[in-house]
Amino acid sequence: MKRLILIAACTLALAACSNPEEERKAQEAAAAAAKAQQEAKAEGVAKQYDMAVAAQDWERARIHGGSLLDQYKDTDVAARIEPGYAEVKVKAEAARDLRRMQALWQYNQIPVGKGTQVSAQIYSKERVDVDGSGAKTVQLVFRDHPQWMRHAYLVLQAGDFRCPQCKVQVSVDGGKPIAMAAWRPSTDEAIAMFITDQKALWKLARKAKVISIEFPVKAGGTRTAVFETGGVDSSRMPTWWN
Repeated sequence: MKRLILIAACTLALAACSNPEEERKAQEAAAAAAKAQQEAKAEGVAKQYDMAVAAQDWERARIHGGSLLDQYKDTDVAARIEPGYAEVKVKAEAARDLRRMQALWQYNQIPVGKGTQVSAQIYSKERVDVDGSGAKTVQLVFRDHPQWMRHAYLVLQAGDFRCPQCKVQVSVDGGKPIAMAAWRPSTDEAIAMFITDQKALWKLARKAKVISIEFPVKAGGTRTAVFETGGVDSSRMPTWWN
């Protein structure tokens, strides 16, 4: 049987070679079959792409779209998704950046007496040298204590604030600074400075991508800590102003 099939195939091939028109048709048929196969494979990838777009899963859509345009760039399916792919890449980058900023926050719930202390905290984007001992992180904390209620404050790892009573300058996404009253408690237990209008600061942290806080230090002058607050999950602080 295999011998008969081989003979038949050879006969057809010889016939095509002896007839240019038949050879052309055979080549066109082969090309059409290959294109149909590529289109079918591309359609499978495009289905995953369309599902990701519909779900607004932009990072997954970027992966499938990139694969489609790379492996099946000459297909009709690729031509269909190509015009909107640039926007998908922009949204995917924004989603990736949001996920990165969300990971910068830490949330804690600690039993205190008959209640629970809830806090959200984030470290500065870059380390800050406040006293000449070397650059160290600055921490921004929002805390709701059962007894002491709501507070927002900065914490240093070294050095100290020059602020029994003072003002800090808060900038939102590189905008014009806003002056806010602040104070340092008379205790050596922690190097912390409270920002009086914690409600306003919380609103800024929720709405901004980046906030910068300039504060006076005991070593002289001021320093600035930058916080990428854009990923804060306000639902983790349910008793605050949301």
